[in-house]
Amino acid sequence: MDGNDISTAGKCPVMHGGLTERGQSVTSWWPKSLNLDILSQHDLKTNPMGPDFDYQEELKSLDVEALKDDLRQLMKDSQAWWPADWGSYVGMFARVAWHAAGSYRLADGRGGGGTGNQRFAPLNSWPDNVNTDKGRRLLWPIKKKYGNKVSWADLMILSGTIAYEVAGLKTFGFAFGREDIWHPEKDVYWGAEKEWLAASDNRYDDVSNPATMENPLAAVQMGLIYVNPEGVNGQPDPQKTAEQVRETFKRMAMDDEETAALTAGGHTIGKCHGNGLAENLSADPEAAEPEYQGIGWMNTKGRSIGRDQVVSGIEGAWTSNPTQWDMGWFDMLFGHEWELKKSPAGAWQWMPVDIKEEDMPADVEDPSMKTMPIMTDADMAMKVDPAYNAICQKFMADPAYFADTFARAWFKLTHRDMGPKSRYFGPDVPSEDLIWQDPVPAGTTDYDVAAVKAKIAASGLSPAEMIATAWDSARTYRGSDMRGGANGARIRLAPQKDWAGNEPVRLAKVLSVLEPIAAESGASIADVIVLAGNLGVEQAAKAAGVDLDLPFAPGRGDATDEMTDAESFDALEPLADGFRNWLKQDYAVSAEELMLDRAQLMGLTAPQMVALFGGMRAMGTNHGGTAHGVFTDRPGALSNDVLVNLVDMANTWVPVGEGLYEIRDRQSGAVKWTATRMDLIFGSNSILRAYAEVYAQDDNAGKFVEDFAAAWTQVMNADRFDLK
Repeated sequence: MDGNDISTAGKCPVMHGGLTERGQSVTSWWPKSLNLDILSQHDLKTNPMGPDFDYQEELKSLDVEALKDDLRQLMKDSQAWWPADWGSYVGMFARVAWHAAGSYRLADGRGGGGTGNQRFAPLNSWPDNVNTDKGRRLLWPIKKKYGNKVSWADLMILSGTIAYEVAGLKTFGFAFGREDIWHPEKDVYWGAEKEWLAASDNRYDDVSNPATMENPLAAVQMGLIYVNPEGVNGQPDPQKTAEQVRETFKRMAMDDEETAALTAGGHTIGKCHGNGLAENLSADPEAAEPEYQGIGWMNTKGRSIGRDQVVSGIEGAWTSNPTQWDMGWFDMLFGHEWELKKSPAGAWQWMPVDIKEEDMPADVEDPSMKTMPIMTDADMAMKVDPAYNAICQKFMADPAYFADTFARAWFKLTHRDMGPKSRYFGPDVPSEDLIWQDPVPAGTTDYDVAAVKAKIAASGLSPAEMIATAWDSARTYRGSDMRGGANGARIRLAPQKDWAGNEPVRLAKVLSVLEPIAAESGASIADVIVLAGNLGVEQAAKAAGVDLDLPFAPGRGDATDEMTDAESFDALEPLADGFRNWLKQDYAVSAEELMLDRAQLMGLTAPQMVALFGGMRAMGTNHGGTAHGVFTDRPGALSNDVLVNLVDMANTWVPVGEGLYEIRDRQSGAVKWTATRMDLIFGSNSILRAYAEVYAQDDNAGKFVEDFAAAWTQVMNADRFDLK
């Protein structure tokens, strides 16, 4: 036996060539290589439902009231294997839903509860999600019963909403429509730390200034949903915690009032668990041995249930009646003085200096026993911070206002990543239009499309101007939270009309031509922008000798300033657009990584990204009209020339400056074209080059135009949920 083969001692060797562990991938030898995995995740191979499964159709046959009745029954049906605190699971399921939805972040729209991602790593094993695995197992009999008619994503969020209803809150509403994924998400960057709960300093330039947290992150530490309940880096200081809370919830799209309401309402029911030592717990679900069957964090030296659970390490309830919706959190926090203590698990928590026995919560298993209430550092922040304190005083003076504010904030928390109301389904969808839903009025469809197209063609606008404007209008779409896109024509409103990436001068010129055409014809400006872009592509195809007739579906509407939360749209500003060869400034992240991120948010595959790159360059649609990457002698024509010349070994590629290159004739040395790093990555990356070569083949010039046209149409219609 080889001396290095100690791992196989005493075992029978077997042929095993499949790479089935996470320790090393076949590409880990080249850690700086561009990773295209995010463009091919969640393909049909991972989905057991098959290509014909239609969740919206399944929902039509769901007995919603029966499902809600079953959930109401579950809230009080304590199971011996995981007994409910005080005989009620309302706290458990409020937390399951909160922790599913609370990972949402405004910066890139990723996270949230819209995909059922809490079922998979890393979320299923985050330290902050301890024992949410038990909640999902408690839900399994209901999921089993209703099957395909309700997704895990919908069921988890609904369970939290029903929990609050059972506790006594008049909820604001609920929408079905979240479709499950079947594989861990590869596109979400949760931070660079290599250990759970690493110090917050790792993701801040200056931890004392929460605004310096690395974008797009929102949580303060790896493995947390939002903030450390013990304080900044586990050191209690309510005012410092308040500042982190404010920034984190702002990055979750919440204002101060919503934040205070969610904190108070979130802690009105349920409790913290820390009656034991974390080191006695078994591994998290993803690391657990087979006998645990995906259940993690079980106490290996005693009971794991009831009063002996360990979750956050903090131990105790916030209110006297932790299964009821009331004003108990305010009564407790503002009715007592508080001092720092350590929990049995060794965590910092705040406990009342003096409290009457009748005001103390009962033990979760024995109602005759009284236990001490607690507050986290985040709770104390609501009392110490002047702005949060003032909001709490307002809530205390008007309990009905507090209940309504919380109900609305809860609805926003659990629905923000679902996109517009057109994606909502079910009898409890609120009729009210909310500004954070980015409402767009219905557009008209009865105008003469051909006549409008003829007017655009006679307007004098160049194909490049029309294509760039339509692209800029549509490229804001992000499939992470279904925001942005061409519908609504918000490119003509603040803040989008002033974004550097939209070339405000060129944009204003094009809009000044297209808006009168829309007004005269009865079409929306949103439709006219897309129609003009289609016309530009068709004209570019004709210049390449190809007759192209792009499909067009009228019906987009035009949003107004009053329908637009301009501040929240700031997060959608493109800082780079590889398809138009533009960077707003130099970033630590490479240009190609930014392009990959944009392509994934737009819902593109790797071949689509290559086709769009080649076509956009060939048509001369670069930002500012630069010639970088326009590898063709007939710019403006929708041809595969760019890809043909990119992979042609008759050329050499010579760096001439920061991120700039010259494409030279290999024999003469003559400069033929110029390029950016973003152009050359399509030839240097082995996977992208393989796709580029497909489109550069002599027999695939037609396929290239067809694939470009299909990808273009997909981008233009990405936010047309009414068509799907």
